[in-house]
Amino acid sequence: MGLFSAILGNAGHANKEDLIKDFGRLLIDGEDIEMGFKLIRDVFIFTNKRLILVEKQGVTGSKVEYKSISYKSISRFSVETTGTFDLDAELKIWVSSE
Repeated sequence: MGLFSAILGNAGHANKEDLIKDFGRLLIDGEDIEMGFKLIRDVFIFTNKRLILVEKQGVTGSKVEYKSISYKSISRFSVETTGTFDLDAELKIWVSSE
C-alpha cells in the first residue's frame, strides 16, 4: 500500500506475520488471523472467530481503541468489486448491536 493510496482512503493488505507480531496478544485460544488490512494507522483484522478493529487516535497515536465484533453479530454485508475505470473495491458491514 502506497502513501498516496492511503491518503485517498484506500486500505492495503497487511502482512500476516506483522499482524501476529503486533496484535497476537489480542487473540484467544484457538483463534488465528486469516487476513488484515491497514489504512494509515487503523487496522482491520479478520480472524477465524471475529473481526477486530484497531483505531489509533490523536496526533501521536498513543490512544488506541480496540473493537471486537463476533461474526454472529454481523447482520449483513455488501461487497463492491473493482471495475474497468473505478479501481476502488468496497466492503460494507452492518452490525446488529450498533
